[in-house]
Amino acid sequence: MHRFWQTLKLYRGFILAGILALIVIGLFLSDTNSGRSAKSKQDAKSIKFLSLAWQVEAITTIRKMVTQWNDEHPEQPVELIQGTWSSVHDFLITGFETGDIPDIFHYESAIIVDFALRDYLADLAPYIQDELKQDVLDVAWSSVTRSDGQVIGIPFLAESFIVLYNKKLFAEAGISAPSFEKPWSWSDLQLAARRLTLDINADGVTDRWGVAIGLRSGANLIMNHSIAFGGSYFYTDENSLIDVQVGEPEKELLGDILTMLYTDKSMAPASLGQTSSALIPGFLAGRYAMLVGAGAWARQQVIENAEESFEWGVMPPLRARTQKTGLNTQTFSISKSSAKLIPAMQFINYLVEKDNMAQMAASDWLLPTRRSCLEMPRFNTPEDGWDVVSQSAKYLSTGPWVGMAGYNEWKSRVANPTFQLLFSDRITLDDAARRIELESNSMLHRYQVRGDKW
Repeated sequence: MHRFWQTLKLYRGFILAGILALIVIGLFLSDTNSGRSAKSKQDAKSIKFLSLAWQVEAITTIRKMVTQWNDEHPEQPVELIQGTWSSVHDFLITGFETGDIPDIFHYESAIIVDFALRDYLADLAPYIQDELKQDVLDVAWSSVTRSDGQVIGIPFLAESFIVLYNKKLFAEAGISAPSFEKPWSWSDLQLAARRLTLDINADGVTDRWGVAIGLRSGANLIMNHSIAFGGSYFYTDENSLIDVQVGEPEKELLGDILTMLYTDKSMAPASLGQTSSALIPGFLAGRYAMLVGAGAWARQQVIENAEESFEWGVMPPLRARTQKTGLNTQTFSISKSSAKLIPAMQFINYLVEKDNMAQMAASDWLLPTRRSCLEMPRFNTPEDGWDVVSQSAKYLSTGPWVGMAGYNEWKSRVANPTFQLLFSDRITLDDAARRIELESNSMLHRYQVRGDKW
């Protein structure tokens, strides 16, 4: 009997312990589910924002803005996703196809055209504030506005091309730099390049070239500088179809480059295999007196890496028939599938407020698209070439390829390979023209048959 009561007490202890364990587990699961539920609710409220800021100062600027927004709008927080320019295209294409796409994403006008043609992007036109619409440069709006008035992104930065020059080498050669009152033509550039190209130690080998132009993937640079020559490449025929032509206006710039490379030998051979950014170290080392076609952002790289004694400047746009140069805008777009269109647009409006846009532009060394920002003293100081870059905004233009279906494929599959063959002296200028016309019209026919309309 004694053993019976001992056994009964033991079982009772086990039962009580089991009950306590179940209570603890229940509480744990309840807390876990509550945590998951809270996180799920938080995720449901969050606006996902993909940023492509890449310079340290620019990344810091965006993070501060997101933090400030979240502090002021706890009911509609923003989740910042840091992307990279090298991988963003594949990331977005995958996201659009699977439905797992950020609400807002940062990209560029030349590429989001293809997304718009696939009906991936929300039309932002009804949500643009009048003040913003009137303040942003018309040329910037034209880069994101469809023929029916749809706006596929808010342009907040303008990427322009510049010419950097070495002030010391100019002074030694007795060359006066151009000004807005007396701009250089491309012929003036060639003349100066010849004078600045030297065999310094007289060993029969050139030590310094007058000019370098990043031609590794030169289509973007060529297209945007051809505008000044009246070059278009893309023409509309009587049936409103695109016809690619490489005539005299298009050949003129190509011919100037070939002359500097092979006749004058005033252009650095390194131009053929390098991008503009890869040529900056040579510019800083004095191997190239001028660097043509770098983006305005390149000034930051010069400041960060140049010796304190290095003197440099920025030229006004070169003149051909005009001084026009092409531009590409960086944009904020909203996915058409986003369930947070209104709050997402509210956040974009916050980002492109005058002071915020100015801060983003300054930290990325690019032009703000607002006229009111361009008038700010910080963008009109001679220091670091800001005054020249800002005053050059009046020459920014868009080419006829803006909004053209298949343009990005055309650049990678037709233009860049053909320009590489041309500048490497493997085909003639006339051969290059025929090849571009033939391959372009064959490739673009695919898009036109599909009926994609910008």
